[in-house]
Amino acid sequence: MVLFVNACIRGEQSRTLQLCRAYLGAVKRAGTVVREVNLEQLHLTSLSAQKVAFRSQLQRRGVYDDDVFDLAHQFAEADDIVIGAPYWDLTFPAALKTYIEHVSVDNVTFHFTPDARYEGLCQARRITYLTTAGSRLTRNLGYDYICALAEMFGIPEVRYVVADGLDAEGVDVDEEMGKARAQIAQLLAEDGIEP
Repeated sequence: MVLFVNACIRGEQSRTLQLCRAYLGAVKRAGTVVREVNLEQLHLTSLSAQKVAFRSQLQRRGVYDDDVFDLAHQFAEADDIVIGAPYWDLTFPAALKTYIEHVSVDNVTFHFTPDARYEGLCQARRITYLTTAGSRLTRNLGYDYICALAEMFGIPEVRYVVADGLDAEGVDVDEEMGKARAQIAQLLAEDGIEP
């Protein structure tokens, strides 16, 4: 199962979502089940002191079947993860960070070893991170964050496709999006999937 974390909060107008649809359309045609978590529709709120206390109480009791852990279980059990997130303020929309707070659960997506190091518990073989940006990027801190998160969760590979400079004067948006789609087609071909 491929888990699609949709942080394209502009919905169908999102250029990032266009790239995600190109990638996921091919994956679905190849017969793979895709489950979407639409962060705009989910309306998650960041973890408050009260929510953290409740979650911690359940964890101390070893109770992990409460609804509060559903997103973390879904994330941990995915075979592949696709994250679609536009480049905003050097990273990605806040909704994605809030989602990450909800899936970062000790003894579900990772755990601590006796010497206080973390070990990942996720079964995904990789994260594919798809994004677009209005400016030209020299560095994407959102991608860097996702790479660090993958390491924490025990996910061995992170792939990255970006179409950037889309709002720069004189840029051919179709050409830049076409380059990103070509990168997607290459990733799919490497996986043995017809683009």
